[in-house]
Amino acid sequence: MKYPIYKATLMAKPFFLFSPYLYLFMVLLPTHHSTQLEDTQSQSVLTIQKLLNYPTSLSSLEYGTDLCNIESSPYFAILCYEDNITQVHFRGIDGIPPLPGNFSINSMFEALAGLPSLKVISLVSLGLWGPLPPSIGKLSSLEILNLSSNYLNGTIPVEFFSLRNVLTVVLDHNMLTGRVPGWLSSLSALTVLSLKNNSFVGSLPSALSGLGNLRILELSMNRFSGEVPDLSNLTNLQVLDLESNSFGPKFPSLYNRVVTLVLRRNRFRFGMTDNIDSYYQLQKMDISLNGFAGPFFPSLLALPSISYLDIAGNKFTGMLLANMSCGGELDFVNLSSNLLTGELPACLESEPRSKIVRYQGNCLSSGDQEQHPRAFCEREARAVKILSPEHKRTRATSKAVLAMSTVGGTLGGISLLGLVLLLIRIVFSKSYFKKPQTRLILENATSKYTSRMFSDAREICQMMKFGPLGFSAYRNFPLEELKEATANFDESNLIGEGCHGPVYKGKLANDTLVAIRSLKMKKRRGAHTYTHHIELLSKLRHNHLVSALGHSFEYNLDDSTVNRIYLVFEFLPNGTLRDWISGKKLTWLQRITAAIGVAKGIQFLNAGIMPGLYTNNVKITDVLLDHDLHVKINRYNLPLFTENMGAVVDADVPSLGSKESLQAMVKQDEKSDVYDFGVILLEIIAGRDIASNNEVDVVKDLFQEGIKADNMGRGSIIHPAAGAECANDSLKTLMELCVGCLSIEPKNRPSIEDVLWNLHFAAQMQDSWQEESPFDKLSPVISSR
Repeated sequence: MKYPIYKATLMAKPFFLFSPYLYLFMVLLPTHHSTQLEDTQSQSVLTIQKLLNYPTSLSSLEYGTDLCNIESSPYFAILCYEDNITQVHFRGIDGIPPLPGNFSINSMFEALAGLPSLKVISLVSLGLWGPLPPSIGKLSSLEILNLSSNYLNGTIPVEFFSLRNVLTVVLDHNMLTGRVPGWLSSLSALTVLSLKNNSFVGSLPSALSGLGNLRILELSMNRFSGEVPDLSNLTNLQVLDLESNSFGPKFPSLYNRVVTLVLRRNRFRFGMTDNIDSYYQLQKMDISLNGFAGPFFPSLLALPSISYLDIAGNKFTGMLLANMSCGGELDFVNLSSNLLTGELPACLESEPRSKIVRYQGNCLSSGDQEQHPRAFCEREARAVKILSPEHKRTRATSKAVLAMSTVGGTLGGISLLGLVLLLIRIVFSKSYFKKPQTRLILENATSKYTSRMFSDAREICQMMKFGPLGFSAYRNFPLEELKEATANFDESNLIGEGCHGPVYKGKLANDTLVAIRSLKMKKRRGAHTYTHHIELLSKLRHNHLVSALGHSFEYNLDDSTVNRIYLVFEFLPNGTLRDWISGKKLTWLQRITAAIGVAKGIQFLNAGIMPGLYTNNVKITDVLLDHDLHVKINRYNLPLFTENMGAVVDADVPSLGSKESLQAMVKQDEKSDVYDFGVILLEIIAGRDIASNNEVDVVKDLFQEGIKADNMGRGSIIHPAAGAECANDSLKTLMELCVGCLSIEPKNRPSIEDVLWNLHFAAQMQDSWQEESPFDKLSPVISSR
């Protein structure tokens, strides 16, 4: 009997992350756990176990053991069919021993080749290293290959050519290099090709257009460049993800049945394809942070399936009208930083608050997000002079004769004029470059927050790269595992109970400490309705965020809807930042470093994930410290939390909302988070608790006076332990920054990038002061430096 072929799009995930539907499908497969498994197959699997030194549960087994009857786990599974091993799944976890020094990836694939009926190989997060060996070509029956989250390097070997039955290839999060070979088109059955987060280079081969069965093509976070080949023949393509490469400048040619299209952060310039409004199945479109120029198609807003549309950071032009229509599924729209004019469509203004709409940085005449004057967009649109390559060539040809007839007469004059200008520049440049430009910048940096001055702030203060940060991949925890970790959520493990539900301390089977938040859902919905929320939650991985490790659903027995969601986060043992700011616990430089960490965490929440999380209402008690005293933010404005909001508030945490919240104004952008950061910075500088909003105003007024006062008066405001070791210039910089963050008018507050610029500047001044001689540092806050 031929082995049944199942959908590769469902099998792209490891065994332990199967959807319930796929799990049911696997159960219904006519599998047979053989009692007569051939010794050679058992030997192959046990050889792999010895090469990996994992899992330890297999180390005590002997050759000839019937592996088909061994119980599976989230980290190891063997599946059989008709007396043959057909699937092998290994997944690494935190704390596993490193690969033995004698590990050989070639030997491992030779052992896998000893399983003649092998259909599925999933070897994830095992630390595999080295190039893919030629022996991979011996797996002629292979249909699914998942080697993600390892350290594989080198190029894709030509022996891949032999995998004629392969349906799914997932090589994400490795260190593979080279070009995508054109001979991949010979793998005609291929439906999923995912090469995310590697170091592939060059252009894509045009032969990819021959993969008629391809449904998912994910190539984000590589170093690809050049034009995207014509993919309009791929009538089954549903997902195309090219984020963070250098593709361009033409918009890719696609068949109009694509469901997800991500072109974010590339080099596309020329406008969208004319038939974009026929993409009726399109659900997500992210073409932000490119150089697109040309008309925006408002019909995109009305596509029947569209739920996520992001065109921010381009130069799209056109006029929007108030009576334009929007699709019923639309829940995220970002039109920011383009050249749009007219009025914001009413269907975007009247959306429920659970839906996110951003449109700042255009020239719209309605709405309450910051806009440019209409003349700005008109001037910029004229400067862009949008022309297609064909139009440019036609125009150039028509003017060629005229240009050649005049160039001779003007060339001599231009040369003479250029020579004169060069002489003038040489004369003046000598005196100009002698001026201390750096000092001029430093003298104004702490009192001005102009966008021009900080135009390079994003380059100076780049965010930490998104990564695993030492944790295992985000996963779906079995509920029983969480109950075991918390002694069935015993009250002795309860460590907090706030407006989002109780939080329990837990210890997983591998001794990892976690914090588990319990959210009781007020409305009955199926698990699939929370897919977007879980996807957003899984992106919370940053050096200055308390990372989300996974989740678990608790279902109603009557209708299988979700009754409760458990969110699993890393556990931090050193308390809150408030616990460390008084006394001599933190030096002045440590305080600046802590402030930088908080600002970077807020910056990541605002701009490091899409959609960004704003109005997070972060307080100093939401900033935790790990073993190394690195700060991590423990509060996010996740849409998942809004459904679970109740009347309960944190009993031990004062409510320090921004000025807008006190005045019943809606916070809509990062400036509300900047205000909350200002309150945190206030406590860091003052070195004491701020218990009320009135006290915020009092200390802010003190800082304003301190900025004007002499050095001794300024130093008397802060905690003596901090003042005894801080440079006067560093202190003054942070005071000015803090006052700016606490401005009543949001437009007067600095951006989060400006905040980071000033924090780094204050740290640099503190470092310079500490490098001076001990004699110079005897009286830092009364020094006349």
